[in-house]
Amino acid sequence: MKTVKLITALVSITLLPLISQAKAPVFPADHPDPKPHRIIRTCCSFGTEMQLFAIPGIKLTETTSIEKIGTHHYLGDPSEENGIIYSRRGGFIDMAHLRDQSDWTAYLYSQMLENKKKGSLSMLLGREGGEKNLNFDISTLTNLDMIHLAGKIAYDLSVWHEIATWFGASTIPFVPERYSSFSIEDPYSNLLGVTIGMMALQSELPYEQAVTQIIAKYLHDLEAVTSETETFLAMEAVRDIWWTRDRKLPSSKVLMQRQLQVYPCLRPWLVPGWNPNNQTPSELTVPQLTITGQPLNQFYQLEFKLNYKFPFHKMFPDRKERSITQNDFDRLLAQVAEELNRKENQTRTRKDKLSSNQKSSSKNRL
Repeated sequence: MKTVKLITALVSITLLPLISQAKAPVFPADHPDPKPHRIIRTCCSFGTEMQLFAIPGIKLTETTSIEKIGTHHYLGDPSEENGIIYSRRGGFIDMAHLRDQSDWTAYLYSQMLENKKKGSLSMLLGREGGEKNLNFDISTLTNLDMIHLAGKIAYDLSVWHEIATWFGASTIPFVPERYSSFSIEDPYSNLLGVTIGMMALQSELPYEQAVTQIIAKYLHDLEAVTSETETFLAMEAVRDIWWTRDRKLPSSKVLMQRQLQVYPCLRPWLVPGWNPNNQTPSELTVPQLTITGQPLNQFYQLEFKLNYKFPFHKMFPDRKERSITQNDFDRLLAQVAEELNRKENQTRTRKDKLSSNQKSSSKNRL
């Protein structure tokens, strides 16, 4: 830990001239400081030619390509043409998730700049699985610290979205979103967006221009494929392994694998055989420390007042109030893993019984 603190301090000294010029987004005069929605851009379902329940004839393939994606716009614009792109070192990347988390990082940083003199702030962030509140104390933080803190909070909120949708939260009433919870590409795309947002806030360029350029650089460095056809083929290569077309959206059984390893670093899932140069996956790390080595967790608290869709007393038997913070995510993630394992075991048991019955029937016929 001492080594980490020393390295962090040395890096901060090197970057101080740059950080002093860190820029938040420039908001329009007629709409100052717009707050992001919970979901800014429509994100994508993982898979190709996916059918929708009760809507025959429609098949979804939500991919895009380097050539199609446009410039970045704070809070989104149709010209962005978002979708999923496969990269040989970063796996599948959902551009909507990436852009959303970059914008949330920028928004939270702008709030910190605005309230720097006060030193603290409390914010109500709406409802998602229950009421969400944010409190932070930035009185002793540098600009670089605030950028990293904004990134950490934005990433925590993205993890919360995955948790909340697993336990029944949805944007459209009565339309479950569990089918996309912890989708293979989501956590990595979210953290990549946070990383890009933090870099853009340290750029001398205007925010949107900086994000556009950094996205292009990352897609190049991650060896993103050049066409939608290649992304389509990469998805087909893992059909019936990571996802299935045998189920219709929004069935939670569309995804056969999910990414629950979301802290403290993320390693992307790469399609076997699609990395001919044998290059290592590009890992990303969640921001953790200030430039002096203090845990960022000490400077904020995300509080969630959970609704009754969560098995709260099972997870937290010693608590009376249905409130948790970001420090309780491990227990929630463990509950998700437990439920997934139970379903997997039930499926395996049914298959074993079916196989046994088929063998018995075959013997009887003989």
